[in-house]
Amino acid sequence: MNIRTMVADDDAGMRLLLKKIVEKTPGFEAPVEAKDGLEALELFERYRPRLVFLDIEMPLQSGVECARRIQDIDPRAFIVFVTAHEEYMREAFELYAMDYLVKPFKVARVQETLERMRQIEAGEYLRGMDPAASISAGTRLVIKRKESVQVVDTAEIILIQREERQSAIYTVGGRVLSGDTLSELERQLPPDRFFRSHKSYIINVGAVQGIYPYGRWTYIVKLRGLQQDALLTFERYPELMRRIGG
Repeated sequence: MNIRTMVADDDAGMRLLLKKIVEKTPGFEAPVEAKDGLEALELFERYRPRLVFLDIEMPLQSGVECARRIQDIDPRAFIVFVTAHEEYMREAFELYAMDYLVKPFKVARVQETLERMRQIEAGEYLRGMDPAASISAGTRLVIKRKESVQVVDTAEIILIQREERQSAIYTVGGRVLSGDTLSELERQLPPDRFFRSHKSYIINVGAVQGIYPYGRWTYIVKLRGLQQDALLTFERYPELMRRIGG
């Protein structure tokens, strides 16, 4: 089933651009369009789109106000804010926006967001999850980039690994890169669900499938749903065993 979408922006040119990008992306329905906040709410009630692109500065009702109403109506909806200004990012974080596009943006940037949405839907379908359960399960990990901000649900994270000067975040839907250090990311994660197994690895405790010796002072941790393995130090082994009930 294709993903239902909506584009709300008072700029007709921007609506047309986003509409064309979505229409050309496999797996998505042609979006319904709204030119102001009140029309956006009316169309959302009528069509219940899964993915909503919201311009923040719209007449009659702002995108932020509109997003709050949408989340009250259906917390399973994913919201992507679109704006020419970065000062609204803080409010976007508080509203758990899926993404934040700063104008002018590249077509590839929107396609990246759509692909992530497609992966989220595929992952939820394969796991038989209620999307609302994923949203309410925990906090979000905020990943800042040059042109945008990406927000990842911590319930989707399996492993975070340090790779050269970046951190690779492995989720049920794919891999996301962040310029933050593991320590910076660790501070955003629920401590009861994540464990620093090694200086270069953070693992989701609930995803641990097996622990195997790897040399004298190190173990390999196999994670459910992921081919990538993690390392576990000898010193941290007892704590992880306690956490998983071993």
